[in-house]
Amino acid sequence: MPIGRRLTTCPILVTKPRQRACLYIPTAILAFVTIPRWRGFNLIDLIGRAPRRRFRESDFEWIAAWGFNFVRLPLSFLNWSDKADWFAIREKNLRPIDEALKFGQRYGIHVNINFHEIPGYRVNSPERAHLFLFGNDEDLSRRALEAAAHHWSFFATRYRDIPSSRLSFNLINEPPVMVETARYERVIQRLVSAIREVDPDRLIFADGADLGQSPLLGLVDTGLVQSTRGYLPKALSHYRATWVPDAEFESVAPPTWPLLDRNRNVWDRERLRSELIMRWRPVTERGVNVHVGEWGAYCATPHRVVLDWMRDVLSLWRESGWGWALWRLHGEFGIVDSQRRDVRDERFHRRRLDREMLELLQAG
Repeated sequence: MPIGRRLTTCPILVTKPRQRACLYIPTAILAFVTIPRWRGFNLIDLIGRAPRRRFRESDFEWIAAWGFNFVRLPLSFLNWSDKADWFAIREKNLRPIDEALKFGQRYGIHVNINFHEIPGYRVNSPERAHLFLFGNDEDLSRRALEAAAHHWSFFATRYRDIPSSRLSFNLINEPPVMVETARYERVIQRLVSAIREVDPDRLIFADGADLGQSPLLGLVDTGLVQSTRGYLPKALSHYRATWVPDAEFESVAPPTWPLLDRNRNVWDRERLRSELIMRWRPVTERGVNVHVGEWGAYCATPHRVVLDWMRDVLSLWRESGWGWALWRLHGEFGIVDSQRRDVRDERFHRRRLDREMLELLQAG
């Protein structure tokens, strides 16, 4: 059953210096509204196939108590569907998502639902079958796209009574690197159409092209938020992360900040401005809202280096008015039980909390 109340217009907060007002903007001019500067965390409890797992209310409680207002939920469609039948949907398996939305309402946190694994595609998948959506087999690609549209249409119907101030959709996680973005943009347009047929006012995020790192010029007039990433330089953010090929690192030396890459180029705050902010200027100058869906640094990177880099990254996003979601609350990229060996953690609800990083995030 749908949760909440129906609104016929999209509620968006418009923030001005020292002033905040809640406006209800008709869909027809959705492309020109401004979202709040939502800041928070990715909660990855259902990122893989784990149909019995639940989101933890305590996570929402802590996030709100620390002053944050956003969670992104990367989901695998296999938690409610089947590899053998992409169109199957088991409604009872959606209860953990229903609960997360109730937690979001209870603690005043905006929930962003992301399909991290969608029919026919999952980033970094070792299984060739998960490349169907963007593959060369036209029949398989078409079938995967219609299955993906079927799932988003179902979610749009199920949650259409929840206003966009509380819930948004993030369509696909990190599309593959492509020579041209037109094919990905057509996929996004099909999924947006499936959602807006049943819920025309839903606030929708689309990851940028090339693993979320490039703006989508072909979608500037669609009223979508474009979601970027904050993992550069990878030599720092993914130091010793075994799932990243060495060729993707700017350097394999122990990271510092600023960082000198293998070509003797300096990575510093101004280089970050060029790579993370100016690259998106072609869409932001046309009124497109940008949000950082993922960012952070793996636990093998020295803590002091991470904090210095984070301070520069956060200052740039603050200047630009962009919100963000740290990759993970718990674990190797997070602030709770991070497994960092060079941090003086404090005890927190039987967990270990990186207080210094938390305070940096709060200020950012």
